[in-house]
Amino acid sequence: MPKLFGTDGVRGVANVDLTADLALDLGRSGGIVLGPGVVCVGRDTRVSGPMLENALVAGLCSSGIEVRRLGVVPTPAVAYVTANEGLIAGAMVSASHNPVPDNGIKFFSKDGRKISEDQEQSIERLLGQLPPGLPTGTGVGTATHYEDGVQHYIAHLLSSVEGGLSGMRIVLDCAFGAAYHLGPSIFRDTGAEVIAMNAEPDGARINVDCGSTSLGQTKDRVLAEGADLGLAFDGDADRVLAVDEKGNEVDGDRIIALSAIAMHEQGKLRNDVVVSTVMANLGFKRALEERGIEVVQAQVGDKYVVEEMQRRDAALGGEQSGHIIFAEHATTGDGILAGLQVARAVRDSGRPLSELAHVFEPVPQVLINVKVASKNKLNDAAALWEEVAEVEAEMGPDGRVLLRPSGTEPVVRVMVEAVEEATARNNAQRLVDAVQRHLG
Repeated sequence: MPKLFGTDGVRGVANVDLTADLALDLGRSGGIVLGPGVVCVGRDTRVSGPMLENALVAGLCSSGIEVRRLGVVPTPAVAYVTANEGLIAGAMVSASHNPVPDNGIKFFSKDGRKISEDQEQSIERLLGQLPPGLPTGTGVGTATHYEDGVQHYIAHLLSSVEGGLSGMRIVLDCAFGAAYHLGPSIFRDTGAEVIAMNAEPDGARINVDCGSTSLGQTKDRVLAEGADLGLAFDGDADRVLAVDEKGNEVDGDRIIALSAIAMHEQGKLRNDVVVSTVMANLGFKRALEERGIEVVQAQVGDKYVVEEMQRRDAALGGEQSGHIIFAEHATTGDGILAGLQVARAVRDSGRPLSELAHVFEPVPQVLINVKVASKNKLNDAAALWEEVAEVEAEMGPDGRVLLRPSGTEPVVRVMVEAVEEATARNNAQRLVDAVQRHLG
């Protein structure tokens, strides 16, 4: 059996790659590996969500697990409830920022972090088997709805913004996803005036031309409403990107940078270190290091950022794509929490987001996603890597190339940085053509 778990759980087209049978099997195998005990389960709004959630819950119950259903909630709500209510694990049914047909299943360990690769392998080894000794009678698990867990998560997020956000006008793009209700509700509870958009639980439109993967609507609405800022979540609300009052995008690098500087000045940035990934812009790294903040780079994927944060005892880390981890408040990326912290930084500073976010001049960076027949052949494509080496040699110290397979989609990501934008763009297209030639 090919390896199922990627950087963010098991993911694929629902009812093709990720079937109800596989979800049932993952639940049963996951319950055996992670149990015994209580597991909470959440999902986003996708059309396939109820089908896969019910199958997953059935599998967990068949292994003797007691299941607490959280309903439609952001992924970080599952992580929070798991870690703070003494559960043995959590599970989320979501494909995050992926297209509507996709879905996924990811597990959290008892500490609210993604399960280890050893645990993933143990679950995969049990798939397709019907182990002897499964419970019967009163040993079979049951499933109950758990509203208290959601309320505890809400109270936790509100406690991260002392003094509230009264007087602020904020646009929220909820991407028809998991933040559709909790996002606007939480921000309104802070006292902010909220203009919510794409805030219905419409799984047929999740991430479609909206949210953190498509900021056009958010930019237009911020300008039309004269808002202080806009925040755009992805489908499961574990990431966020912002828009300043002038309609400019504020990506994950800028959110991390402005947060790091504020925490550094307040003495809250432990060890004066921030964890980012190899995708972070070179301008971001230079700007923070000039301020005495060390930047450590991890592999792409928030689980790897979190692991590096633990190793370095870092209080802040994240990705350019909008996964931001505030270790004081969360064990994983949380879009609503990060959005609250951005708004709080604007409130505390008395300065507009356009000024706060302008902490570095980005080196021109071009990122192109290339659909391929087999992303797993990338490492062995010797002729392709020869072309990469040629591009790197031509740019010298004034440029950087990164090719990597996506952990969640059948694509190879091509990233080129260069002092001149035209150079970055031309070389990126040159490598896109090379990827298509060699990987199909």
